[in-house]
Amino acid sequence: MENFTPLTAAIGGALIGLSATLLWIFNGRTAGVSTISGAIFPFHRGDIWWRLSFLIGLPLGAAFGFAYGPTVFAEIPARLPTVGIGSVALVAAGLLVGIGTRLGGGCTSGHGVCGIARLSRRSFVAVGTFMATAIVTVFVARHVL
Repeated sequence: MENFTPLTAAIGGALIGLSATLLWIFNGRTAGVSTISGAIFPFHRGDIWWRLSFLIGLPLGAAFGFAYGPTVFAEIPARLPTVGIGSVALVAAGLLVGIGTRLGGGCTSGHGVCGIARLSRRSFVAVGTFMATAIVTVFVARHVL
């Protein structure tokens, strides 16, 4: 329970929902990271800038939260716990996520935030699969390995 952060989780969830809603209202697009990044190439005139802005904003937002979050919210630790996996494992994990995204027809953000909001059956199945896999992975990592 030491990593339980309900206030910042609720604020973050509300901001994600708000940004996905605003993107849908003002641009008619779904806020799925794999769809946004996958459609950058080939270039489409007038379509590239919002996509790049969205993708650049992801790490910038994370850096901002890492830098200023602990000073604003007491529940955010000033130092993140280390994971202890190497670069090869991170690259392999990234490749597996990419493969899963392609097989699942979208990513967690697209299915979890936008697909469920649209009551897409495919998204409910995808999110159930993501969650079941995450539960098994955490169990194996914490209790088996």
